[in-house]
Amino acid sequence: MPETAPRGLHRLAFGGDYNPEQWPESVWQEDVRLMREAGVTLVSVGIFSWALLEPEPGAYDFGRMDRVLDLLHESGIRVDLGTPTVAPPAWFYRAHPDALPVSREGVRYAFGSRGAICHSSPAYREAAARITTKLAERYGAHPALALWHVHNEYGVPVSACYCENCAARFRRWLARRYDSVDAVNEAWGTAFWGQRYTSYEQIDPPRLTPTVGNPAQQLDYRRFADATMRENFRRERDILHRLSPGVPVTTNFMTALSQCDSVDYWAWGREVDLVTNDHYLITDGRRTHVNLAMAADLTRSVAGGAPWLLLEHATSGVNWQPRNPAKRPGEMARNSLAHVARGSEGAMFFQWRQSRRGAEKFHSAMLPHAGTDSRVWREVVELGAGLDALATLRGTRTVPDVAMVWDWESWWAQGLEWRPTEDHDARERADSFYESLYDRHLTVDFAHPESDLSAYPLVVVPALYLTTEAAGLNLREYVEKGGTLVVSYFSGIVDEHDAVHPGAHPGALRDVLGLSVEEWSPLGEGETVTVTGPGGATLTADVWTEFVVARGARPVWTYADGPAAGRPAVTRHRLGKGTAWYVSTRLDAASLDTILGAACEDAGVEPRRGLPRDVEVVRRAGDVGEYLFVLNHTAHDAKVPLDSPGTELLAGERAAGHLVAPAGSVRVVRLDG
Repeated sequence: MPETAPRGLHRLAFGGDYNPEQWPESVWQEDVRLMREAGVTLVSVGIFSWALLEPEPGAYDFGRMDRVLDLLHESGIRVDLGTPTVAPPAWFYRAHPDALPVSREGVRYAFGSRGAICHSSPAYREAAARITTKLAERYGAHPALALWHVHNEYGVPVSACYCENCAARFRRWLARRYDSVDAVNEAWGTAFWGQRYTSYEQIDPPRLTPTVGNPAQQLDYRRFADATMRENFRRERDILHRLSPGVPVTTNFMTALSQCDSVDYWAWGREVDLVTNDHYLITDGRRTHVNLAMAADLTRSVAGGAPWLLLEHATSGVNWQPRNPAKRPGEMARNSLAHVARGSEGAMFFQWRQSRRGAEKFHSAMLPHAGTDSRVWREVVELGAGLDALATLRGTRTVPDVAMVWDWESWWAQGLEWRPTEDHDARERADSFYESLYDRHLTVDFAHPESDLSAYPLVVVPALYLTTEAAGLNLREYVEKGGTLVVSYFSGIVDEHDAVHPGAHPGALRDVLGLSVEEWSPLGEGETVTVTGPGGATLTADVWTEFVVARGARPVWTYADGPAAGRPAVTRHRLGKGTAWYVSTRLDAASLDTILGAACEDAGVEPRRGLPRDVEVVRRAGDVGEYLFVLNHTAHDAKVPLDSPGTELLAGERAAGHLVAPAGSVRVVRLDG
């Protein structure tokens, strides 16, 4: 079995993308001197270096890479070595213009950016395998090599291509997936609008059509595009495994729902030796540290709960959003250590030295344009020392409290055209449910809807429009055996082919929820309704209402007005040993807290009391001990009770009874025993 931890790395990973090709060699010595000063342990090298490594077809120049790796090794810095297949050289595209992807509208993209790749191109696949083979043969046993890094951020910026190569490959993919063309017709419902096919050769990618195209075909094409990228990853990975045994292979994910929606990370998590992730704060008005925590929890879950690695984030501002604020003093450390709290084995950045040229010259870096006499540099050095102090927690795992069901294929299906309202957003529901759990100071695992849920006392389902029969049965079994389930509206509606489940909504979840839905009635823009509950309490909802009929479930909250006035709005169903809740309208995070509070009571999940909002408390535990992370995102000191005494590792102080976390700080206690 391949190793999963970076080879030869005995501390937490700290460093970033190192691009020495952007600088004269006279700068390299200064780089490694400053890396040692900052406590850098690992750097990513060579990700965009194909044009330098193979300046002409079949002509290779490894001199620069030899010198870089040798210099890093002499300085005690481990290397995450990239295969540069995200950026083929200009000469390659000149020879193979059909390797450039084509948009759904039929426009072929041009060379001059990154990730402009048709993953069905035979020429690209062959060239990528050749450069990967050459790198593995030359550096597979290099003493600096800790990790192989294939490609870069698959799915960004292009995942699906609609060219003729892709059309041919899509037909072959369909032939493997379905027994016959008749089976494709059945799966896609081609009897509608007269779209029936009599041969695979008649099937094209879902290119631009005069009106809405076949949704099942579009869904399958997203699966195909993702599977094709994954096949190319596997091809490079297998070359590296063969020629560089014992060195783990990864590729950097972008699991945050705010950053990538074209990759099924459940499937990708099974292919890499070590799950790694890139995360960048999205300044869209939401609480950025909540988005960060959610992305870290999602990444850990893709890794099956095992330790993973944050391979990229930013020391301060980025450069690709409409507005790119600098991080405030201490925020970089909080961001970094929040990922560590939730399972990362370190904190890496893009990039080491800030670029003077190119599209990302205003993107922050560990070594900024301002140099070492800067706040960012001083915070980088301080963070390096802090991570070194936490080295003993390597191999421990984050301890979850509850689970949230999430499925990328369901997200893809829900996002297709002609749904009941454009105001319903799967990501928004996931964010809101997560935020409510976060504010109850609960650590969340994410789970595939068909996975084993028995370890969790509470499972929430914020958006599962596409629900397979197996998933429906799995959720029912979870409740029958004693679990507590909370399901949001527009879940359980269609099967894996985007076909509505037979009978009344919510289809695959009707039985577990103990109800049916006669009709949906989405609300107009800005329209709200009131729901009333126990003791006359009221909550405000928007976007969505339903005509719910209880069939075993008990109404707990009722629509007081609006199109469904007098009907159940929130229900509770006892089934077997467990309980299933249904929320048939859109409640914001604060209102959801009321519902989730009742569900937590059913599940026996106790909230952590006495903790201020925006103070995170997360545990990691393993054979080496238990660690308590306290991250204070507020402007006020926080006092956190401790179940047992221990040593605060960043300050080296004893802690007992309670821990004081100053405003904006992070504290990590290694608990006694």
